[in-house]
Amino acid sequence: TRRPSYGKEQQVKSILRELLVYIVFLTDLCILTFGMVSTDMYYLNRVMSHLFLETPSSEADGVTFRSIGSIADFWKFAEGPLLDGLYWDKWYNNVTLTTQKTSSHIYYENLLLGVAQIRQLKVRNGTCSIYPYFRTLLKDCYSEYRYRAEDRAAFGLKNGSEWKYLSVSSLSPWYWGYVGLYSNGGFIFTLPKSKQESAEKLVSLRQNSWLTRGTRVVFIDFSMYNANINLFCIIRLVVEFPATGGALTSSQIYSVKLLRYVTYYDYFLASCEVTFCLFVIAFIIHEIIKIATLKAEYFRSAWNWLNILLVVISVLAIAFNIYRTVEVSLLMEELLSNSSVYPDFYFLASWQVHYNNMIAVNVFFAWIKIFKYVSFNKTMTQLSSTLSRCAKDIIGFAIMFFIIFFAYAQLGYLVFGSQVDEFSTFQNCIFTQFRIVLGDFNFATIEEANSILGPIYFITFVFSVFFVLLNMFLAIINDTYSEVKADFAAIPSQEFAISDFLSQ
Repeated sequence: TRRPSYGKEQQVKSILRELLVYIVFLTDLCILTFGMVSTDMYYLNRVMSHLFLETPSSEADGVTFRSIGSIADFWKFAEGPLLDGLYWDKWYNNVTLTTQKTSSHIYYENLLLGVAQIRQLKVRNGTCSIYPYFRTLLKDCYSEYRYRAEDRAAFGLKNGSEWKYLSVSSLSPWYWGYVGLYSNGGFIFTLPKSKQESAEKLVSLRQNSWLTRGTRVVFIDFSMYNANINLFCIIRLVVEFPATGGALTSSQIYSVKLLRYVTYYDYFLASCEVTFCLFVIAFIIHEIIKIATLKAEYFRSAWNWLNILLVVISVLAIAFNIYRTVEVSLLMEELLSNSSVYPDFYFLASWQVHYNNMIAVNVFFAWIKIFKYVSFNKTMTQLSSTLSRCAKDIIGFAIMFFIIFFAYAQLGYLVFGSQVDEFSTFQNCIFTQFRIVLGDFNFATIEEANSILGPIYFITFVFSVFFVLLNMFLAIINDTYSEVKADFAAIPSQEFAISDFLSQ
């Protein structure tokens, strides 16, 4: 057996030492991330989705949230399934719940936090242009929602917050709906603590025309807490009334763990968080030393850029974790002091979801970094060499591919966009064409939309992209891999050094 040289042996030792430390860091990170989620989140989301989105009411003519198609349907839902879901005042055998006087328990297990809030945004009359021929026939004109077209004037009875515009200074992100990007302000009211008073409030608003022709969106927000599984569920139901008429519904249901340190396992996760912080500090120091040593040479390595990305995301995650913990404690104090107000947990829930997404990206790149330490493996080296050697050919191919791909996307959007949902927006056209390549597509829809151009579009697209371009891409990769494999056959592998070192 050949013994590796001293220099190569030191290099192998360094690689294995770094790999061992990095595996400990990756294990700690995975424990943290998987400790933030559980299957209970999915089941809680599913239960709440069934209750508020799919459950009809006999008194509401079978209207569910998903089936809302007009302002009249909205009131039927609000006065029926919404109130039935928010206020559980009886057990299954019609025995009145004793806890109903001070609080509401949804499905008996989930405590409604504070009260629900309903908010609408309107646009002003005259915010769109009427063609001269129709000005004598049309006096009113309400455009699609834009921030500058918002109607902030008091209307109706003008004697409460629901009739007067409120500008909310919240850090919550604006809501991106189907047809608009909506701000945080609006005409806002909260439902009372009892079901009877809430029903009377909604009837009064309906009779006094709280929703008008200028109404473009209505938000229904409420939060609940399940102590059995220590999860908050924050729900936002959105009904958009586009300028075309009708209604579009969407929803956001977030089950998040905001109270972190309750059980012994939570304190174990806290110790992992401290370990994670120490790792991040060590990585920062290590990268600063490398930058000071290598200077401009440091930034020429893709692995070093990956290290910087991991450190930046980790620092942001630590900062948000501290901020979230402080904000939850302050919000809970405010809620406990006054249970008849709406607690804005949507702000924390939305940022918690962004935080989870950020951590998920961090874990993804952390796993990718393992390739750096296993690069001495012959197969991994061949793979990276193949991709780097054919990079120029792939870039040239990608330019040609996307020229044809986007040309077909524009053709599909212009020909089928007004009739087929999959082509209704340019973004949908792009995703639809990827689905066509994968075989997941309903050909009958475009054939019905245009019996001549539909089949021509489909056949030429499949032939050009699937049979020609994708096979050309595979040929580029295959030829380059054959060349790399032949070159590596003539080079002694570094794997001998690893195996010799490990056998000592």
